Amino acid sequence: MPLRDLTHRPSCRPLRHRLAVALPLVASGLLAGCTGIPEGTQAVEDFNLDRYLGHWYEIARLDHSFEEGLDCVTADYSMRDDGGVKVINAGVNLENGEPSVAEGKAYFIDEPSVARLKVSFFGPFYGGYNVLELDPDYQHALIVGPNRDYLWILARTPTMAPDTYQALVERAAELDFAVDELIEVDQGRACAPYRQGA
Repeated sequence: MPLRDLTHRPSCRPLRHRLAVALPLVASGLLAGCTGIPEGTQAVEDFNLDRYLGHWYEIARLDHSFEEGLDCVTADYSMRDDGGVKVINAGVNLENGEPSVAEGKAYFIDEPSVARLKVSFFGPFYGGYNVLELDPDYQHALIVGPNRDYLWILARTPTMAPDTYQALVERAAELDFAVDELIEVDQGRACAPYRQGA
């Protein structure tokens, strides 16, 4: 879920700085001043934020230093008093059992019916959070940042049907994302001790 990496403004390239997990709304890589959308892509329209809020699991991602080594990654979205979205991203390094949690905020860039938001974990710095694919029941989503370096596949459950996953990967490939570099996130039994209420 996608999303908290500071970068140089001109290139929107990530600094090599190890940070706590941040998602896709993800999750969303937080990019200083980079709230765009990859060229040739389009965000979901007729977007309903109320239906999108809640708990999501990260199924796969293009990896970055700020999520390196993290599994059991989740994102929780809820409303803020100021009308924005509260973002809680969490993950665990299963090798050492170290959990990582980050809190951010998000706001719509355009109309609330267009699934394009800007997400911040660092004061005035915002990064793009773009929903490119979303099923009618709001059960899985394809999220990208402002460029093709950032991509996440999210689901409401820890696992995703293989055909659904493959369809999202194929869609990302059609949009020129490096799907051969996707890593699948461990959401299995090892995550159970870190789940809420466990």
